[in-house]
Amino acid sequence: MATYDFLEYIPNPLKRTDMYEIQFKNTRKGYFTNPSQLAIKKGDVVVVESNPGVNIGIVTMCTDMVFKQMAKKSFRPEGKEFQKIIRKPNPTDIARWEEAIAMEHDIMIRSRKITSQLGLDMKIGDVEYQADKLKAIFYYIADGRVDFRELIKVLAEQFRLRVEMKQIGARQEAGLIGALATCGRELCCSTWQNNFSTVGINAARVQDISPNPQKLAGQCGKLKCCLNYEVDVYVDARESLPRVNQPLETLDANYFLVKTDALTGTMYFSPDARNQANLTMLSIDKVKQIMAMNKRGQKPQNLGLYAQTPEVSSEEPAFENVVGQDSLTRFDKGATANPRRNNNRHRDNSNRDNSNRENSNRENSNRENGNRENNPRENNSRENNSGENRRRPQNNRPRPSRPRPENGETNSSENSGSNSNSRQENGEPRQNNRPNNNYKRPNRGVPKTEK
Repeated sequence: MATYDFLEYIPNPLKRTDMYEIQFKNTRKGYFTNPSQLAIKKGDVVVVESNPGVNIGIVTMCTDMVFKQMAKKSFRPEGKEFQKIIRKPNPTDIARWEEAIAMEHDIMIRSRKITSQLGLDMKIGDVEYQADKLKAIFYYIADGRVDFRELIKVLAEQFRLRVEMKQIGARQEAGLIGALATCGRELCCSTWQNNFSTVGINAARVQDISPNPQKLAGQCGKLKCCLNYEVDVYVDARESLPRVNQPLETLDANYFLVKTDALTGTMYFSPDARNQANLTMLSIDKVKQIMAMNKRGQKPQNLGLYAQTPEVSSEEPAFENVVGQDSLTRFDKGATANPRRNNNRHRDNSNRDNSNRENSNRENSNRENGNRENNPRENNSRENNSGENRRRPQNNRPRPSRPRPENGETNSSENSGSNSNSRQENGEPRQNNRPNNNYKRPNRGVPKTEK
């Protein structure tokens, strides 16, 4: 029972303060008495009696709330002898308790191997060591009854302790393993939920949830426990809804019930039971009024006369900048902190300048082309020049070797190269030594030798 006792710290002599609820590993709890009248409050760690030895637990409930918890679980304390709270633990007890907790995982792995060797159809889900290491509780999962008498003997011989077997269900296993639910938060059974109640498919139907097994099942494979959280609210809201077993009759058509919103108290009707295109929203009072008219044999002219229009406020909602996240420049505040981001921004600016420069050059060239097309004289001269400057096709024949110049004579190419180099040194522009296209090349063959 997840409750908070507001009167916990208010002294009341009529309340019994000698009964406490103490929780051990996972969801295992027990009721203990405090005959020594120790000053114990909720959340304290105490040493309690066990069979055999002693154990360490945490106080989860005290005062009169313990008896209410017993009544909720149908536990009758009359005629039963409760174990006692001995004392508060000392550093030695805490150290031994931590050592026992550290051994649990290794013992669980070894017990699983022993179970597989014996061929038992069961799975060891968790192991709980007692604080004095005299006893261990093995939690197992099985579909049916399992004869584990041989397993208890083997485990007792291997680990030299007293063995106790407890069967748990799929929900307890999911709480032991722990995971994230579909809501994005940690499982309720692994955080705060200690008691499990029965969840039926009727809880989904009452809340108008689609009965899809894949969406309604949790990590344990069973129906989600959170389906029971709001069932009572929906059940109370549905008590005021009328039962519509027949369509509402009007002069133009018959309207069928398609959807019901129990929390807002509205019902939706459509002339076609399989189509939700033309829906008419009616309040509960209007539906009861039309049903009473149909019982008397009367039919309203149109169902739209009784339709309820959703209220839309004409006032715009006031908005206040509370956290300062609506500013367009909120991402530019820390721009100087990251130099790489600044480089990227400068690179983007340079790319943007280059693109603008290319666009302006392209516009200038297009403007010049348009001016040239409007001037016919310039176009004719351009055509003539293109015919003169057209290159002649190259001859693929091999070029004959040139005669070697005699002593005292220099090659024209060398002179031309030296002249061009001197011009470049003097800052004069380099001239093009290519002959004109109209110049007719002489036949450069091998010179004839005199006989």
